[in-house]
Amino acid sequence: MTFKLSQRSLGRLDGVKNELFSVVTSAISQSSVDFGVVCGMRTQKEQDDLVARGASQTRKSKHLTGDAVDLMAYVECNGKSRASWELNLYDDIADAMAKAAREKGIKIRWGASWHIDSIGEYEGTMEEAMNEYIDLRRSEGRRPFIDGPHFELMPH
Repeated sequence: MTFKLSQRSLGRLDGVKNELFSVVTSAISQSSVDFGVVCGMRTQKEQDDLVARGASQTRKSKHLTGDAVDLMAYVECNGKSRASWELNLYDDIADAMAKAAREKGIKIRWGASWHIDSIGEYEGTMEEAMNEYIDLRRSEGRRPFIDGPHFELMPH
């Protein structure tokens, strides 16, 4: 099945850099999981509120500059589409984002594999990339920070 972004999701891409917009809109048509855009641009106040609630770790988010998006997976349940936070869905979305980024030559980092600056250049699945990141953080004695819905544009 080919998915497409809703008008609401497209509206949430307003202000997002063209390269990231291009990857997201290409990835939806290649994804095995339906998804929408829950956040593109943010104001500093919105970001500060997220930090205060513990929902973000930085006041200098790439959402402030149009260099990041958060995507939401949707699954069918009793004939209706519903949002899901199941992490395995996000590595499938990340596979589609990696494929689209590779095809367009755009560097994208995923919030579940922070150690990879260009998921499109990674030779493996995004599940493998995430597990590699988790192992790396644990080997450093640090807790992994998994933000599966988050994708950000990296400099070329």
